[in-house]
Amino acid sequence: MKITRRLEFDAGHRIPDHQSQCKHLHGHRYALEVTLSGDVICQDGSPVNGMVMDFSEVKQIAIDQIVGKWDHAFLVYRGDQVVIDMLANIPDHKTIVLDCVPTAENLAATAFKILRAAYQDKYGNHLQLERVRLYETPNCWADAVA
Repeated sequence: MKITRRLEFDAGHRIPDHQSQCKHLHGHRYALEVTLSGDVICQDGSPVNGMVMDFSEVKQIAIDQIVGKWDHAFLVYRGDQVVIDMLANIPDHKTIVLDCVPTAENLAATAFKILRAAYQDKYGNHLQLERVRLYETPNCWADAVA
């Protein structure tokens, strides 16, 4: 069985080597979809009886690991030193420095890598992360899959 939970967050970024508008500082209303697979739990008296995983737990793990950290932050590539230096001059600025250029593809892959261990077989029901889909816009997204 597969289940999916969607969360949204706002963040800024830039693609430093892009040939068009994305080379400028800008932001997006991102949507993150987390898809998990596993056996449906059949355990009378359990609060997760009949579920693969409680959607509220799916949400809380995604918030703790990704959304809470990236929301209202500027996601910047470690090699984009000009922007890192600029943001360092803003007191208490929420900056997330990444080892990759913050494209939708790289952000989806980064989120997948972070979340994979957090969900791994949590209930002994073969739970595993199947896919992280990151929407950069309503019409553009990237999928990172197992």
